[in-house]
Amino acid sequence: MLKLKSKVMHEDEIERALKRMAHQITEKNEGCDNVVLLGIKSRGVPLAEKLAAYIKLFEGVDIPVGKLDITRHRDDLTESEKPEFHGSEINFEVTGKDVILVDDVIYTGRTVRAAMDAVTEFGRAGTIQLCVLIDRGFRELPIRPDYVGKNIPTSRREKVVVKLAECDDETGVTIYEEE
Repeated sequence: MLKLKSKVMHEDEIERALKRMAHQITEKNEGCDNVVLLGIKSRGVPLAEKLAAYIKLFEGVDIPVGKLDITRHRDDLTESEKPEFHGSEINFEVTGKDVILVDDVIYTGRTVRAAMDAVTEFGRAGTIQLCVLIDRGFRELPIRPDYVGKNIPTSRREKVVVKLAECDDETGVTIYEEE
């Protein structure tokens, strides 16, 4: 059973973090002419779309946004746990591009590893970078994000839940704890 421990980000804080990360993406890539964003389904997609909108607002550049389904590449689910594969939606070239993977939370790093494997189905990226709203620690793989909205130290007994209006009834980040 999980009980609410704390609300760590409200909608306005999430928007501020996304604006900051949009600026960081532009600075690190010396503009965004070669950048594409791939949102990891499901909550990474609206985050990627918001980042693209902020980059357009700040820089006047349209960034292609794709939807990446990593289901077939996951190594952390048993056969009975595997969710249905819905497919990726990437309608642009990935080869030679600066691909930025976007997700809501990074924990063990296994989702990101699966996402990197999935990207290779679409071509050979020039670079692959990682943008996450929340970094909660506890990596099992040597993976680290390039852009982080907020670092939240957690215990393994805690669960970080990101809700976005596009997927849920509300927007915010909360921590729940096992009782």
